[in-house]
Amino acid sequence: MVKVRGSHFLEVAKENYEFLVRQVKPKPKVLRNSLLAFAMGGAICALGQIIVNFFLSLGLAMQDAGLAASIVLVFLAALLTGIGIYDEMAKYAGAGMIVPITGFANSMVAPAMEFRSEGMVFGVGARLFMIAGPVLVIGMVAAWLAGLIAYLR
Repeated sequence: MVKVRGSHFLEVAKENYEFLVRQVKPKPKVLRNSLLAFAMGGAICALGQIIVNFFLSLGLAMQDAGLAASIVLVFLAALLTGIGIYDEMAKYAGAGMIVPITGFANSMVAPAMEFRSEGMVFGVGARLFMIAGPVLVIGMVAAWLAGLIAYLR
């Protein structure tokens, strides 16, 4: 209990405030949001499979077709982020947009687009790896350590 000069005024005000917040706070639509995230994530994955099948029909090996599909999906996500569509879609689909590989592309391009007014070097170039940079560094260090351990064994 919080006391101010022997009174309980602050505690009562805090309880009233919490009650008022609960009254006006919007209730999350968990089922709706989960279904939209599932549907959009599934749609992105289905699009990826369509792209893989397209590259397979051109005669690429499965591994090469998967790599080409990943490149296309990353490019599409970066393009849609750059023109402002990806973030609008993410408002409705939520986690369905950030989980697939397209979410990684969005996390790289979004900060760069936010700071593009600062120029190509200090804006876009510096911010492009703001989120992805640490992930890439940790991945490279982990790969280097794994290689070193394998070499020493």
